[in-house]
Amino acid sequence: MQIEILGTESLGVRGLCTIVRTRDRNVIIDPGVALGFRRHGLMPHPAQVIASEKTKGLIIKALQDTTDIVISHYHGDHIPLVDANPYQLSIKRVVKLCQRPHFWTKGTKNISYNQANRAKALANSTGRTLTIAEGKTDGPLTFSLSVPHGKRWGRGGSVMMTRVEENGEVFIHASDIQMLNDEAIKQIIAWQPNVVLASGPPIYLSSLTLEEQKDALRRTLRLAEKVDTLILDHHLMRSRKGEQWLDYVSSLTKHKVVCAADFMGFHRNLLEADRVFWYKKLPVPDGWHRAYAHGEIDVVSEWSDKVAQVRMT
Repeated sequence: MQIEILGTESLGVRGLCTIVRTRDRNVIIDPGVALGFRRHGLMPHPAQVIASEKTKGLIIKALQDTTDIVISHYHGDHIPLVDANPYQLSIKRVVKLCQRPHFWTKGTKNISYNQANRAKALANSTGRTLTIAEGKTDGPLTFSLSVPHGKRWGRGGSVMMTRVEENGEVFIHASDIQMLNDEAIKQIIAWQPNVVLASGPPIYLSSLTLEEQKDALRRTLRLAEKVDTLILDHHLMRSRKGEQWLDYVSSLTKHKVVCAADFMGFHRNLLEADRVFWYKKLPVPDGWHRAYAHGEIDVVSEWSDKVAQVRMT
């Protein structure tokens, strides 16, 4: 089994896109990407947009030989969108690549109106029937029933987790559980995984109480005892404070807990956490975002050297 994380916060973008390759299946989970539209009063910096374009390219390449597409839920950083903004993946760019793979998707019960509409739009735009996969098994794939997206009864709704097994090795994509509910942790442990990828707690949000952070730590330590590697990223890595939380937990677990960049052998690239820094180092001209949105700017050719120079200093 080969696990490749294509896009998430420690890799410079919002999302949790992953491809899992077994002997007979190439499974892409949550083929979406986004950038926080506003953080600290600022729109995405071109350094982030470069990362977004790279991630979109990786997803498109992965879809060329994908056998299965899994959608854990319908937030805009997890699926290709009909109404994508310039920093998200538009379904128009991948619709032809979505004709052959089998879709395994979360159902639309008990989710928001917007999420249900996105599910319907995805089905309509691809002309495909989206198989509701919750509770089902197909070969190496097993899908959970709905578990909370973060806190139980929270506004995020629910998500579907995915289990992939080959030759006794088990990988679980736990999506946006955020270590904030016990239902997901109980199911993950019952599945007896070797490697788990999940969103860590959103430490960057002031609404996350100290008690909730303590509970997230308790769940993380409990899960880390049961696995070889626990990869926590996504919401957790949207701030340097979240990164510090990750490193602290890693020190308590004999470094079983890592972020996606660590797992992939890359340098951490917390671009959203450092958005203010990038604006100070490389100011963005007025009108740049409008021009990019209208396709008038080749961000890679115009900004790659500038970004590389800042990284070297």
